[in-house]
Amino acid sequence: MKTKYRSSLGAACILALILTGCGEQPPVEKPKAALTPRPGQAVIDPNSPQLAQIKTEPLASTLVPVSSVSAPGKVEANVNRQSHVVLPVAGRVNTVMVKIGDFVRQGQALMTLESADIDAAVSSFQQAQAGVTQAKSAVAKAQMDLDRENDLFEHGAVPQKDVLNARAVTVQAQAAVEQAQAAAEQARRRLQILGVGEKAFGQSVTIHAPISGKILEMSVVNGEFRNDLSAPLMTIADLSSVWVTSDVPETAIRFIKLGEPVKIDLAAYPGETFRGRVALIGDIVDAQTRTVKVRAELPNQDGRLKPEMFGNIQLAEQLEQRPAIPASAVVASDGKTLVWRETAKGVFEKVAITTGAQIGDRVAVLHGLQPGDRVVVDGVMLLAAR
Repeated sequence: MKTKYRSSLGAACILALILTGCGEQPPVEKPKAALTPRPGQAVIDPNSPQLAQIKTEPLASTLVPVSSVSAPGKVEANVNRQSHVVLPVAGRVNTVMVKIGDFVRQGQALMTLESADIDAAVSSFQQAQAGVTQAKSAVAKAQMDLDRENDLFEHGAVPQKDVLNARAVTVQAQAAVEQAQAAAEQARRRLQILGVGEKAFGQSVTIHAPISGKILEMSVVNGEFRNDLSAPLMTIADLSSVWVTSDVPETAIRFIKLGEPVKIDLAAYPGETFRGRVALIGDIVDAQTRTVKVRAELPNQDGRLKPEMFGNIQLAEQLEQRPAIPASAVVASDGKTLVWRETAKGVFEKVAITTGAQIGDRVAVLHGLQPGDRVVVDGVMLLAAR
């Protein structure tokens, strides 16, 4: 009886196991555990809206300067576009019509001057004119005498030597006319330079601007008597083009070529770069500083560049294709230069890099990244906060 009962119980258990196995459901997959970031790594769930705020771009190449010569520089007026105003004659300054900083046009009146030398110049011209008239009268008389001697000689009334003497007098008189005319022309030219008339005495001289430009210096006032004809009264400079002059070490001068482009950064305009070309390479090495004078010419139509401004000039720049990233991607931390590199979707890691020159809004990368690396260019602060 017991044996039969046990057999029935075993069969029931086997049947129950079979029925249970046939109705078994597949196990439910448990969600994967979130990736634990390592030090220097940031992880954002691929489904998180924060990931949309992170922008990346692949490492790209651009032309960057790999070597250059850099030296301090100073803005100077272009002496080829500069003029000093001096007195044509000694005298008293009546009226000064301009002031320092004024822009003047070529030919514009600057000042008036009274001078006894003006009356003397007028008198010299009038005397020279009188000399021309007198010399012409002498020629007329000599010609008449020559004609009379010729007539007398033809009738045998005078010897030939009298004719020759009369002819010599006529030639001398004609030479005297030419000499008097030259003196008169010289006196007339003197009056033209002074800008005064040929007849009136007591005239004043008006001094005009020799070039268009700004008055940089002035050392004359109303009523002042001046007799130094070599001392400048004013300095006028056309500042539409200026120089930047620098002292370059003699060891670097071999890299610089006439006409090559240069870049200038001025303390007055931080963040701005001005461009020009090498206009002069000096021929002498300074014995004390062992430097050579180099001058670059820059356009300055807007007048922003002022003489005596200081800055830095970069010359002999060589460009090569190098990897570069936006400056916004670079992070400075603990004395290191870092970027965030995307290694997988939502996974980012800090990478230490070595940067080179900045070109516009991009920075050259010398070491630390490989071609094809994707770098975070927007959302850097979001990653740094994680």
